[in-house]
Amino acid sequence: MTATMFGRIALVGIGLIGSSLARVIRREGLARHIAVATRSQSTLKRAEELGLGDSYTAEAEDAVRDADLVIVSVPVGSSGEVAAEIAPALKKGAILTDVGSTKASVIAQMQPHVPVGVHFIPGHPLAGTEKSGPDAGFADL
Repeated sequence: MTATMFGRIALVGIGLIGSSLARVIRREGLARHIAVATRSQSTLKRAEELGLGDSYTAEAEDAVRDADLVIVSVPVGSSGEVAAEIAPALKKGAILTDVGSTKASVIAQMQPHVPVGVHFIPGHPLAGTEKSGPDAGFADL
């Protein structure tokens, strides 16, 4: 097991990629706390049943508050809306990234909302399967 790298990691979206990240974060002990946010109550309930996080909320801004690392794992077209929602709650010095499959559109949507002092590092998972949802994730994805 590696040393804990983050006090709090927030996962905004908990489908295939988000749930896979939750599993590897837990397995490797990369955070003391994993906060999970998703708007769907049924998905949120399932994520909790699977033990993917330490806290669960339908409000993304609650999940990202005090997070050292925020991973946005939502459909690309929702990236800007999510960035606008979470921006006021992002702490200075936090790392903000995404797992969208495109970069130019995600950057164009998210960058205008990123507060000064937050490190926005667009990402790309280069991973996936034909399955979706929190049950589809696995730590080795």
